[in-house]
Amino acid sequence: MRPAEPASVQPDAAAIATTRIAARRVHRYLTDHGERSIRIFVGEDPGETFAIPRSAVELLARALDYIAAGQGVKVVPAPAELTTRQAADLLNVSQPYLVGLLDAGEIEHRDVGRHRLVRTDALMAFKRSDDLKRRGIADELTVLDHEVG
Repeated sequence: MRPAEPASVQPDAAAIATTRIAARRVHRYLTDHGERSIRIFVGEDPGETFAIPRSAVELLARALDYIAAGQGVKVVPAPAELTTRQAADLLNVSQPYLVGLLDAGEIEHRDVGRHRLVRTDALMAFKRSDDLKRRGIADELTVLDHEVG
């Protein structure tokens, strides 16, 4: 399997403004309608329609939320394999730090010649676990701060 090429969007001011409106409309539609698939109209011709699964529209709504907030969005197929550079970018860490995590066995990977490939599901599992640890530490520090006062 080849490493995946994440698709990314970095919004400009015009895209942010347009996306805010679109995000509100998509969320409103999802709240008001429970269909398993949603018909999309293309352009002015009502005959030009196609169906999109609800799960894809929900994913689109999440992406729109991030773009409306001015954040970039990356879409990576799962399961996919990423290079160490791509995996580091997804975690927002340096490549040497990520390689250290791989060497320590913190994240599953496979060696292909001199290269390492990281599955997105393993990377996201590590991220969820690491986020939980960080939240726990932050909660402990909050308790200590209140105790010391």
